[in-house]
Amino acid sequence: MNSIRERILLAVMAAARPAAEGLGATLHRSPTVAISREQCPALAVFPESESITERANDRVTRELTLRVVALARAVPPASPETDADRLLTAVHAALMADGNLGGLALGIREQECEWEVEDADAVAVALPARYRITYRTLANDLSTLG
Repeated sequence: MNSIRERILLAVMAAARPAAEGLGATLHRSPTVAISREQCPALAVFPESESITERANDRVTRELTLRVVALARAVPPASPETDADRLLTAVHAALMADGNLGGLALGIREQECEWEVEDADAVAVALPARYRITYRTLANDLSTLG
């Protein structure tokens, strides 16, 4: 059986997929190569870190930090910032619609958002947002909710 962490990541991808595809975006989990112009608009989901916040008896409370990046490219006067914002807005709503991801998590909290604009042969915008997902497991079993 997969860990609760992996099941949460799969649930995030499942929640994000309809929102991304509804806006014509591709969806990627932890891409290791750059997302091409043809794949944009795109949404990439990266697990960044996990920390243990509390241990009580045989229960461990964990916080998983995810970075969700909306990518868009356009040739001026089109606005890739608007496209990236629209994508991130849709995915945010999808993630927050079920704050406990079907019972896997105790909650999702938005952390921060950044803007990265790059001028290449077309303007590329990366709009990353971070989310912290709190969940609990047994101390001796990462696949069992605590």
